[in-house]
Amino acid sequence: MSECELIKRAEREAVSLVNKLKELSAPIALAESCTAGLISGLLANVPGSSKVLWGSFVCYAKEAKVRMLDLDENMLASYGLVSRETACAMAQGALQKSGAVIAASVTGLAGPGGDGSCTPVGTVWAAVAGKETETAVMEFHFSGSRNEIRLSAAIAAMEMVDRSVKALDIN
Repeated sequence: MSECELIKRAEREAVSLVNKLKELSAPIALAESCTAGLISGLLANVPGSSKVLWGSFVCYAKEAKVRMLDLDENMLASYGLVSRETACAMAQGALQKSGAVIAASVTGLAGPGGDGSCTPVGTVWAAVAGKETETAVMEFHFSGSRNEIRLSAAIAAMEMVDRSVKALDIN
């Protein structure tokens, strides 16, 4: 899929997600690493998003994850910045630090170079957390340019929230 097609798909998914969250009166918080605020920007472009977009923690650096979301440095050292555990902790941290009832996180490697670990470029972990439910987490492997990987990660995270929102017992 071309970058232009990914942008259009991301915009459509943002509209769908904002409308669903508005129906449920469910504010969302985001914790974004490799997407660096892309998801919150996509959601904010949708008219009426102010009713459901609580905000976003853009936690690109390890230190930002620790300071902004209270992630444990030992956990990050053990599992790495791009891992199931980190994605879960980011979503849970965003949920705890915000006034939202649902939170999503994204952490990954968009490239073009790696981070020195064995994790391949294009690896992305996304998680969705709700106040009374277990955190859902998924691993993705995307290819393409840096921007295509970031757009794909944003789409995947929004689709996860869209699918998960009913199971999160928001009301």
